[in-house]
Amino acid sequence: MRETKTLEQAIRERRSTPSFDGSPMPPEDLRQILEAGMAAPSGYNVQPWRFVVVQTPEQKRKLRAACFNQAKVEEASVVIVCCGDADSWRRDADEIIRMGLSGGMPESYAAQLKTYVQNYLSSLNEDQMHGWLNKQVSLAAAFMLLTAETMGYDTAPLEGFEQERVHEVLRLPLSYWVVSLLAIGTLQGTDKYDGGRFGLAHAVSSEEYGKPLR
Repeated sequence: MRETKTLEQAIRERRSTPSFDGSPMPPEDLRQILEAGMAAPSGYNVQPWRFVVVQTPEQKRKLRAACFNQAKVEEASVVIVCCGDADSWRRDADEIIRMGLSGGMPESYAAQLKTYVQNYLSSLNEDQMHGWLNKQVSLAAAFMLLTAETMGYDTAPLEGFEQERVHEVLRLPLSYWVVSLLAIGTLQGTDKYDGGRFGLAHAVSSEEYGKPLR
């Protein structure tokens, strides 16, 4: 029986799990975690994230080879490959506006939104688009990670992978950019040590750089 956690506990106690026991995840739990990712905020509400769920032993083995042979990729119950679709805004613009209007978006804003999105995102070069996708998809990945932790699962976010090889394994469209992988399951063995975190004074300024928060 997994021990659920409060959000504060999940944030404070989470460690990047070094090894998983491979036990299966119930479909309803996986759906709950994915729904959390879908609820994340995004620029212009474009929601450019696309998730590929990898659970079969064969596919996890192939994915492991594209992730510098990290064993946890193969050991995890589920690996969620978090991608951003550079072309999603082109296809989804009308639906974004429809959803916005149904949720109370002012019609005056809706009339301009498609132009705003097109003007901004079409102006980005490839590197800038990847940077934009990194920001959007990372928010969704964080939502899923913390949701999984509150449900009692152990997690390991992974940034060590080969972009082209992951594309090959998963047969991703050319417009997809792989941002990160999220391995989820149950800890096997000893958890990772507590590496420590800096205090607020190390990273937080008030009003302008260098002024301490009081």
